Amino acid sequence: MPFTVAVIMDPIESISTAKDSTFAMLLEGQRRGLDMHYVRPGSLGTAGGRATAVAAPVRVSDQARDFHELGEARAVDLGGFDVVLMRKDPPVDANFIHDTQILDLAQRDGALVVNDPQGLRDLNEKLAALLFPQCCPPTLVSRQAADLKAFIAEHGDCVLKPLDGMGGRSIFRVRHGDDNTNVVLETLTGGGRELAMAQRYLPEIREGDKRILLVEGEPMPYALARIPQGGEFRGNLAVGGRGEGRELSERDRWIAAEVGPELKRRGMVFVGLDVIGDYLTEVNVTSPTCIREIDAQYGTNIAGHMFDAIEARLADAS
Repeated sequence: MPFTVAVIMDPIESISTAKDSTFAMLLEGQRRGLDMHYVRPGSLGTAGGRATAVAAPVRVSDQARDFHELGEARAVDLGGFDVVLMRKDPPVDANFIHDTQILDLAQRDGALVVNDPQGLRDLNEKLAALLFPQCCPPTLVSRQAADLKAFIAEHGDCVLKPLDGMGGRSIFRVRHGDDNTNVVLETLTGGGRELAMAQRYLPEIREGDKRILLVEGEPMPYALARIPQGGEFRGNLAVGGRGEGRELSERDRWIAAEVGPELKRRGMVFVGLDVIGDYLTEVNVTSPTCIREIDAQYGTNIAGHMFDAIEARLADAS
């Protein structure tokens, strides 16, 4: 089933092809003979009440260098594409929100936007996990330093993080009685102006922070455990964590079954769950990663599953 695809992503020349999940999607779309277009970063806008962008046909090669070739860029009507892949990395700031509002117009005019723009606005990747409290570790979200300090005192050893970070940035481990607790809280909350999240520290992080990928609410059979290295407590690959493939456990599948149907209902075709030990810690909906690493270890084709799901959605809509 041939169709047209516009891909919104961070600058293509800056990606690592061995690790970039959007690159896996470009490769799979090209393999299927789809008409793939790269949207120039920062080019979304509107004209005459329709969503517009500057896009160019793109061809990719599975190699580390000289891996892409762009055709002539031109102004396009995003609503005229069959599919728009929204794969821009956080932060989910005002610019990101405005882009999703423009994508609402493309969706109104007939494009299937993956993931759904309203879902991208509604599902903060830290707070979304709290829609499923039965899956989460003890968690507190607050601007109030006194409340956060009381939570740390209750649980003894905690992880604190901002609500809009990614890649392990600005995540702190704080133990009760640490001398630097006040300055950590001041930094994270901006002196009481911004929300921060505190979660009980999970020692199972030493065995890896598992990324479980869902397609239309269904988990792929393998996860990537991101294992902290050296003296680091964070497992994120962006801060030096080592990726190791794992078959999903019974608990992993239970978490996916609790979370998946609601995410599918909200139009979240491709999602990454972060699971430490027995607990869900984050729900990643903007630009989930780890396709390339899992595919390389297990010979899977996760982007293929995603495009199968997209084809099914297009067929149902026709």
